[in-house]
Amino acid sequence: MFTGLTTDLGRVRSVAKTEGGLRLEIETSYDIEAIDRGASIGCSGACLTVADKGDDWLAFDVSAETLKKTNISDWQSGDGLNLEKPLKVGDELGGHIVAGHVDDTGKIMALDDLGDSKKLRIQLPKALMPFISVKGSVTVDGVSLTVNEVGADEFSVNLVPHTIAVTTFRDAKPGQRVNIEVDLLARYLARLLESRESD
Repeated sequence: MFTGLTTDLGRVRSVAKTEGGLRLEIETSYDIEAIDRGASIGCSGACLTVADKGDDWLAFDVSAETLKKTNISDWQSGDGLNLEKPLKVGDELGGHIVAGHVDDTGKIMALDDLGDSKKLRIQLPKALMPFISVKGSVTVDGVSLTVNEVGADEFSVNLVPHTIAVTTFRDAKPGQRVNIEVDLLARYLARLLESRESD
């Protein structure tokens, strides 16, 4: 589990195709010695398992199923990534509960300046729109954000200066795909209502 608060801005070191998907190497300023093989790391919203490590990098194997649901197939050497280590019992929950299970990708439609802040507008597959509500939480590329506006197939959030400075949103551009994880509570509530209606 994660909180959606980026703790390191990593960088893609290499991307290699494998028989089942991709092998990623990601540069990070984390203390590599403190991260075990088999540990989970949130990589721009996708929970990935450490397969190998070097002096300043971590390697991950990405399955075909993960590639279908995320924007990982877009990643190239040199791209920045929002990294987060998993939540520990007793840690401050500063964002919201994030599983690291990406539901689908959205598309950045616009990034409008609002003084020091920016308004980020994202188009979503219509199947995800029922999970998006004004003042609700959403995870975009691993970052916990609060929804400000909701339309038929898009929503907007406000990016404050700190968020822009410490995440990949500082380099975001219209047309770019982003990983979306809807609020965990909204997902389970929808499933509960669905099961009741089918009884």
